[in-house]
Amino acid sequence: MTKRKRYSAEFKARVALDAIREELTLAELSKKHGVHPNMISGWKRAAIKNMAAAFGKDAGSAAKNNDAEIEKLHEVGLYF
Repeated sequence: MTKRKRYSAEFKARVALDAIREELTLAELSKKHGVHPNMISGWKRAAIKNMAAAFGKDAGSAAKNNDAEIEKLHEVGLYF
């Protein structure tokens, strides 16, 4: 039995960006990156859907909230 391949967020973003550019077909992208075309389509769809969040007014505050939450977890001893 083989284990599932896990892809990093950077790899997914790079492949999704290639798909958004539409310089190559899905089949060509699949062959180039070694990923099934359905996965590329899903990553492209997710990238387009979440793109607006990067430019939203709350984009910077989300990182600040995460830092505060991490500090709170360190105090309690739950964050490893």
